Amino acid sequence: MIPNVLTVAGSDSGGGAGIQADLKTMLALGVHGMSVITAVTAQNSLGVQGAWELPVEAVRAQYRSVVDDIGVQAIKTGMLASAELVETVAELIGGTDAPAVVDPVGVSKHGDPLLAASALDSVRTKLLPVATVATPNLDEVAQLTGVRVEGEEQLRQAAAAVLAYGPRWVLIKGGHLSGDAVDLLTDGSAEHWLRAPRYDNRHTHGTGCTLASAIASGLAKGLSVPEAVAAAKEYVTGAIKAGFALGGGIGPVDHGWRFRERS
Repeated sequence: MIPNVLTVAGSDSGGGAGIQADLKTMLALGVHGMSVITAVTAQNSLGVQGAWELPVEAVRAQYRSVVDDIGVQAIKTGMLASAELVETVAELIGGTDAPAVVDPVGVSKHGDPLLAASALDSVRTKLLPVATVATPNLDEVAQLTGVRVEGEEQLRQAAAAVLAYGPRWVLIKGGHLSGDAVDLLTDGSAEHWLRAPRYDNRHTHGTGCTLASAIASGLAKGLSVPEAVAAAKEYVTGAIKAGFALGGGIGPVDHGWRFRERS
């Protein structure tokens, strides 16, 4: 049986991030991707021109439809937009026996807000406690905890601040720092430092969505959290290296880079 992975996130009409990136990643990594759409965006390589969240009833119905019939081996969350949606999704995940990767999306690659300020407390108190792995970038760490990371030596402090809200593991993504792309994965005791070369490629739209979906795919296959994160880091590094121009702004990472390498 092919493992089933469910993404609960917003739609990116440009195809580089969100639900579209999640499903491409899942296909590339050999799992069956399914979706619960939480919001629709009008989005391209230049930014987000509009966003409309779906009603809670529509999100709940999509989730129950998929989980109750097909079942899931892992869940990934992305854009949840509002406090009401955050709390609804947290409740649904809490009642599902599957690991959950929470990407606490706050802003887009272009700086457009994707989460209402009023929803931050719900992320802290409802969503993070049900996460198997939380995957904030440095801007999201600052937004959620107030900890501002200026260098690699502060990644431990950032991790401790996020872990205080209850996820089992946290992956602090240091991609915004200078030098190598360094991430810290920890559960508060074990530490795993993941390093990759930084490629001079500005086409990195969808990096966070792709990484979180790759981790969920690994967990669905039965990998441990450190194994799933290491495999996801390798996959997303290749996708960033192969990122390509699209439209007039920031292009996406290449979710199919392994397919092209083989051919």
